[in-house]
Amino acid sequence: MEWLWSVGIGFLLTVLALRITLVLRDPGDHKPGKKGHVSLLVVAGSGGHTTEILRLLSCLSTSYYPTHYVLAETDKMSEEKIHSFETSKEKTSTDPKYTIHRIPRSREVRQSWSSSFLTTLQSLVYSLPLTFQLKPDVILCNGPGTCIPVCFSALLLGILGIKKILIIYVESLCRVESLSLSGRILYYVADHFIVQWPLLKDKYPKSTYLGRIV
Repeated sequence: MEWLWSVGIGFLLTVLALRITLVLRDPGDHKPGKKGHVSLLVVAGSGGHTTEILRLLSCLSTSYYPTHYVLAETDKMSEEKIHSFETSKEKTSTDPKYTIHRIPRSREVRQSWSSSFLTTLQSLVYSLPLTFQLKPDVILCNGPGTCIPVCFSALLLGILGIKKILIIYVESLCRVESLSLSGRILYYVADHFIVQWPLLKDKYPKSTYLGRIV
């Protein structure tokens, strides 16, 4: 009887591994020319992360909408920057095309690794139903710890066959020789992993080097 349980568990693990592989290799269909418009989920973060991500958004065409921003519940500065950025866009638009959502911060600066696991798990609990509700076509992020639970929620939706969400990770410009903690984790999950320095491209061959883009 024990061998039957072992075979069954082994089979389930094999199916799960194959499913994850298929989800990670599926490029999806998220080009505006093919589907009309592309909905974005953008993870903002304190400090320079929000400034850099808004610079990236300013380069996108108007076919990328609506934009759903996700930020840590204690991050007030990012919300002000987002409202200012979107208000300037609305001058040429008839109606607002963005929303702001908050989840618990997954990790504070200098927080211990043991407690970080628990807070990230808490953040994941909030991220999963939010990601399921929004079902964006693309997630765009650049390093804040909040992006970890959001991206893994998107990955889970793909594994469950609910929706394939494209994950685009852009490493921060200040990362010249090494990846951030978020980058080291999402390097294996992101559909497109973009770096802004050639040294990082040499170290991480799966990444895409586009030069300075922010």
